[in-house]
Amino acid sequence: MILYHTGFAEIKIPDVYYGRKNADFGQGFYLTPDLEFSEHWAKERNGFKTFHNVYELDTDGLKIKQLSRNREWFDYISANRHLKKDVFADYDVIIGPIANDTIYDVLGVTTSGFLDPEESLRLMMIGPEYTQVAMKTEKAASKLEWKSAKILDADTIASFHEALVREEMEYQILFAAEFDRITDRS
Repeated sequence: MILYHTGFAEIKIPDVYYGRKNADFGQGFYLTPDLEFSEHWAKERNGFKTFHNVYELDTDGLKIKQLSRNREWFDYISANRHLKKDVFADYDVIIGPIANDTIYDVLGVTTSGFLDPEESLRLMMIGPEYTQVAMKTEKAASKLEWKSAKILDADTIASFHEALVREEMEYQILFAAEFDRITDRS
């Protein structure tokens, strides 16, 4: 499996303990098999270069949990975002859709009681579906072979950003329309 990770370092040996514990699939090293999605993450930061890392994962012997955009996925993300016990902690790798960027808003209106979980899930189904792969254990990280990295220049990053802005605008229109349908309780 070919995977990508974009960030401010060439990462030959990933650290599964670096990063947020309240990410979609909990703490781990996150990658994607979607080249386009990986490019969306390209950012610039003063004093740093932006690297696009390429890896190959040998899945033999790994315990892998595959999630789809459904209630199980939604409940797992919600639990992780609220730092609850990781119900899939015995898996080496978690693969599934990334939550859209309004996850905090969606979960906020769910936990406030304004929307029920099924309504929130409908909102989470909007927009493009990109796949993320979380290496959760050192065993998984040891089976991830770094292949290469390239430095992205400012013009390339700007073009990725322009495409992302267009996609986010389309997404916001769809999201607002669905939110209006859900909350029209007349």
